[in-house]
Amino acid sequence: MSTFTTAPTSADAKPAGQERIRFQLAWNRLLSVVEEQAQVLIRSAFGTATREAGDLSAGVFLPDGRMIAQAVTGTPGHVNAMAESVKHFLRVFPPDTLKDGDVLLTNDPWKGTGHLFDMTMVTPVFHGGALVALFASTLHVIDIGGIGSSADGLEIYHEGLFLPILRFFHQHEVDPGVLAIIRANVREPEQVEGDLYALVACNDIGARRLKALLTEFELGGLDALGGYIIEQSEQAMRQAIAQWPTGIWHNTLVIDGYDAPITLQASVSIASDKIRIDFAGTSPSVARGINVVKAYTDAYTSFGVRCLIGADVPNNAGSLSCVEVAAPEGSILNARFPAAVTARHIIGQMLPDVVFGALRQARADQVPAEGASSLWNLHLVGGEPLAGATPEQQEALLAGPRFNAVSFSTGGTGARPGKDGLSVTSYPSGVRNVSLEILESANPLVFEQKEYRPDSGGPGTQRGGLGQTIVLRHADPQAAMIVAAAFDRVVYPARGALGGHAGASGQLGLQSGAVLRAKGRQLIPPGERLVVHTPGGGGLGDPALRPAHQVERDVRDGLISADQARNAYQEQQA
Repeated sequence: MSTFTTAPTSADAKPAGQERIRFQLAWNRLLSVVEEQAQVLIRSAFGTATREAGDLSAGVFLPDGRMIAQAVTGTPGHVNAMAESVKHFLRVFPPDTLKDGDVLLTNDPWKGTGHLFDMTMVTPVFHGGALVALFASTLHVIDIGGIGSSADGLEIYHEGLFLPILRFFHQHEVDPGVLAIIRANVREPEQVEGDLYALVACNDIGARRLKALLTEFELGGLDALGGYIIEQSEQAMRQAIAQWPTGIWHNTLVIDGYDAPITLQASVSIASDKIRIDFAGTSPSVARGINVVKAYTDAYTSFGVRCLIGADVPNNAGSLSCVEVAAPEGSILNARFPAAVTARHIIGQMLPDVVFGALRQARADQVPAEGASSLWNLHLVGGEPLAGATPEQQEALLAGPRFNAVSFSTGGTGARPGKDGLSVTSYPSGVRNVSLEILESANPLVFEQKEYRPDSGGPGTQRGGLGQTIVLRHADPQAAMIVAAAFDRVVYPARGALGGHAGASGQLGLQSGAVLRAKGRQLIPPGERLVVHTPGGGGLGDPALRPAHQVERDVRDGLISADQARNAYQEQQA
């Protein structure tokens, strides 16, 4: 994504040849600047979500709030939502009110990246006495107060500390009042404060590298370079859209929801140079923390489009402008304040599948089947009470030390045209799994099993990716803990396509046999094991057309059982 392969713009709209070469070199440098920005965030962050899993975003923006470049490291939900977020910052703090050394901060879900756990920070950059750019970054903090990372909240006020857009630093000096308020409202003040300073540091290193770039390339500012990058990206995206047929296609996806199923309804319209996705007909918002703010809906919808159309075009204000997203206000994809939104990823990360189902009708040869999609993050808590627990259970919960652990866990992706799905792969979020050694060293946890889940990938000419099985327990056999479940694809598995079969549903329970709910805070009693089976991806194409040697290989590798080989493949091939 670092080069342009588009046809040149008109002669009066593009720089001269030598200037274009200089811009290309500066553009490549700019990509390295934002990637270093992200790497500094990873290396200085306190929380495992950022340090180990890469749950973050980083980018550079023009003074008017348009995103020029993003780091490759990071998640689509953060990056694409942050692309709009900077404009909100500038409405509260216009450019002429900013000073060198100011740092702005918010975790407003509607003006940030979708829930209170995500801190978004914006730092203005001054060069030669003028505002030349803004660096922005986002990370997920370990705690934000309230009921914690749970979908049980009824409104945003239950979910933790809400920070409007404010100044965190005033001309190089931290605001002690803001920092005191944050520390007083979270369970892990040292980790949260450390993460905030990591955001400050990563934006600062981006600013330093940018100033060096401007000096080396003899640029007075970023306007000319940024405008050129954005214009070229928009043109390249329009050319990519033109390679697809024009028309309107519809798709419906039903998912588990909290207490009742949720319907995601979309129409995808492709014109000659623009794509419009309309979610009219989607279910209304609910009084639980699975609602999605519009910015997060925009982020994952546009990402789904970009996976198929214009995948090699730089992701910035230019290319994003070619994708328009509409969702009815008050729907679960455009929740009104003060809706609860903590677990917005459950539904938001399903949106690429919704887009894929519509675009498959336009070009079936380009589109994968549905996958597990939304993350199966294991959020485990100890040392605190649980509503509804008996006195004996409360005693067991308080018997161990306080801890707050998040293990990023994944299922399988849908089968792809000509290729099997990817097993235990985080798509579309892109975050990494946290190593068990890190989790066990930082928390009183013991992971006894973590392996592929055979037969979980949907049968097809191309098989769906496998989920995984995880078994874990509290390290102290006398202590209980809480799992804050926020999972989907338990009732409605990932569907196959073009004759492929569905992937396996997810399951959550105890080793003793008790079945746990897919959403909500629940007790893991002393001595019990939590057993998690993540979902598999859907298959693509008729299983009868899968080559026999591939079926035999899957059996030999333990990916499918002899029974599935016989029942799903061989009997159909007979």
